[in-house]
Amino acid sequence: MRVSVLQENLHKGLSIVSRAIQTRPTLPILSNVMLSTEDARLQLSATNLELGITAWIGAKVDEDGAITVPARTLQELVSTLPHERVDMDLDIRTLTLHLNCAGKTANIKGMDATEYPLMPEFDAAHAIAVPGPVFKEMIDQVVFSAAKEENRPVLAGVLMRLEGDLMTLASADGYRLSVRTTELEFSVGDVEPEPMIIPAKALQELSRIISEEDDEILISLPDERGQVMFQLRSVLMVSQLIEGRFPDYESIIPRGYQTSLLAYTDDLLAACRSSEVFAKDSANTARIMIEPSGNVNVPGRVIVAGRSQE
Repeated sequence: MRVSVLQENLHKGLSIVSRAIQTRPTLPILSNVMLSTEDARLQLSATNLELGITAWIGAKVDEDGAITVPARTLQELVSTLPHERVDMDLDIRTLTLHLNCAGKTANIKGMDATEYPLMPEFDAAHAIAVPGPVFKEMIDQVVFSAAKEENRPVLAGVLMRLEGDLMTLASADGYRLSVRTTELEFSVGDVEPEPMIIPAKALQELSRIISEEDDEILISLPDERGQVMFQLRSVLMVSQLIEGRFPDYESIIPRGYQTSLLAYTDDLLAACRSSEVFAKDSANTARIMIEPSGNVNVPGRVIVAGRSQE
């Protein structure tokens, strides 16, 4: 393998795929990142067997090949290089990757790429398209209320449900519940996929990866794989699904109400942040009182103006 890439592109690609590498992997090779050439591009792949990420970056490929090298070593090295062209040459006999950038050279011992777990190819036949900015917003609005502990695995995930032209994400940890629904441009068809539970950690990483360039995201649900795949402009993420039955959250959402309040989001958020200082002395609980005038009173004598209806 002989390939040349820009330092900033290589550094960005490594930063993306390294999100799939665990601190203490179950297998030594899982601490590596795989570098391979594909269609005049450099492909970077990493996996922990539950989450896999592949990124493609533009490259000048003089000779095809593949190798896996320690991800942390390569990432730290590339971060110290100047913003110049990085030339990489693989010695297939010794499995050593030689790097040269603006006169700086380094050698990294690697492992055979054939020993690395294969990343599945994107299944476009079972894919739906969603706007990238909308999907990122949906994730951010629900993922925070998923359980942090994994003693109940289904609560450590986010339910994704597709019905007609509607997509719903929901999460709950036993104390909080978040639900967000959006309308798709196209219906998923007559055969609707079963609701699936995606690990919240995977969606958090996906949200961090989605950029302004990702105006559309393809979501694929391969048959009988127990996986979900997300195809971005230059990134592919594959995540295992969580088995189990998600709680019937719709049954606990009140159908009616006695009092409703309309308030400015920024004002309410600022009041909650201020009251958090006092809530630390009361088991991190806060009591919100809605006054007849429409004001909201929270601990610490923080008042938010609003309009109430009973």
